[in-house]
Amino acid sequence: MTAKRLPIFGIETGLHAPLINVIRGDMSLVGPRPVVSEELEHYGEHAKLYLATRPGMTGSWQINGRSDVSYESRVALDADYVRDWCLSTDLLILIRTVGAVIRQRGSM
Repeated sequence: MTAKRLPIFGIETGLHAPLINVIRGDMSLVGPRPVVSEELEHYGEHAKLYLATRPGMTGSWQINGRSDVSYESRVALDADYVRDWCLSTDLLILIRTVGAVIRQRGSM
């Protein structure tokens, strides 16, 4: 299935495929972003934490600047998210994601 671009508030987003993955249970709305197996070496001791959860459409990395954040910081954000997970954090991340998308913060 190909991702279609959906205009949301005048901003083009590729939400189609990730939403299908959430509905199927392969992804979560909030969580660490998916990585390829080669990237797991950057996670070091935190790889087990990363692998213990489903990847998410959005997460701490996205709301904290995405491409403006070093990979080391991304790993720390992902590990902290998994270790300290709670529903209120997910809700806050979802709310802050809307603002990040509108401002296009951290996009290349």
